[in-house]
Amino acid sequence: MSAMDDAATLVLGGSGFVGRHLVARLAATGRRVVVPTRQRERAKHLILLPTVDVVEVDIHNEAVLVQLARRASVVVNLVGILNEPHRGEFDRVHVELSRKLVAACGVAGVSRLLHMSALNADPKGPSRYLRTKGEAEAIVASSSLAWTIFRPSVIFGREDSFLNLFAKLERMMPVLPLGSSGARFQPVFVGDVARAFEAVTDDDTALRQRYSLCGPKVYTLRELVTYVGELTGYKRPILPLGRGMSQLQARVLEWLPGPLMSRDNLASMERDNVCDGSGSSHFGFPPTALEAVAPAYLAAGAIKSRYDEFRAQSGR
Repeated sequence: MSAMDDAATLVLGGSGFVGRHLVARLAATGRRVVVPTRQRERAKHLILLPTVDVVEVDIHNEAVLVQLARRASVVVNLVGILNEPHRGEFDRVHVELSRKLVAACGVAGVSRLLHMSALNADPKGPSRYLRTKGEAEAIVASSSLAWTIFRPSVIFGREDSFLNLFAKLERMMPVLPLGSSGARFQPVFVGDVARAFEAVTDDDTALRQRYSLCGPKVYTLRELVTYVGELTGYKRPILPLGRGMSQLQARVLEWLPGPLMSRDNLASMERDNVCDGSGSSHFGFPPTALEAVAPAYLAAGAIKSRYDEFRAQSGR
């Protein structure tokens, strides 16, 4: 690693879903961006951006974090997981990494930290996901850093793991058993989340503030699944499941790659994933409607186009 720029923005999780959008926005303004990743090959799309330096390192190594932080004037933490492949991974990824990062910023003399949390993050929350997100948020908020914390609802966009999941399930199943069908969400567009992060980078009024990020409309899970089916052309009958059957379904789905759903996911849905208003209004732009974006990547023609593109890339 070089010490080429003390004015770079360090983006942990920069090769992920939100990270790709944020890094592209920052690079488009000429900002120098450092993106650490476990596998540089997986971030090839970012390597092509002229002001972006993709480095292959282990961000869980404290000495490495200090070296990375010394290159930056702003640090962004987007790292997070929705499911843990084994017990303790939520703690390692959410809590321990946040603790190490706050310490690294202190050693490196970096004061500005932008942190991705989650709506309903709470150390006493109903799921391990929400509890560890809440603990991480508390670590950041109790630090002496100039932090800003974002708490988004479920995030949608072309590569999302939410709407695309239900599109996949509806293509596979003639009837869709659905747990927590009445759970409420206020989905926020990935582009709006990236835009909000970019907006506060140099905004002193955002220091030590928490912002909830939501879209303009609240939906039940059943309404979202129905809408996805209408777009894809695979609208299936929905069979709402009670609590016991929902738990049984999630237990089975946990064994599948992904997994598609977990009991911890169900526990998170015990709390409505909605905002009091939309946090994006603070940043001077209206939140993007789901209906303005989802058809472009979920409609039957769009899905076929993406499948054909995949086949062409794989030489089939």
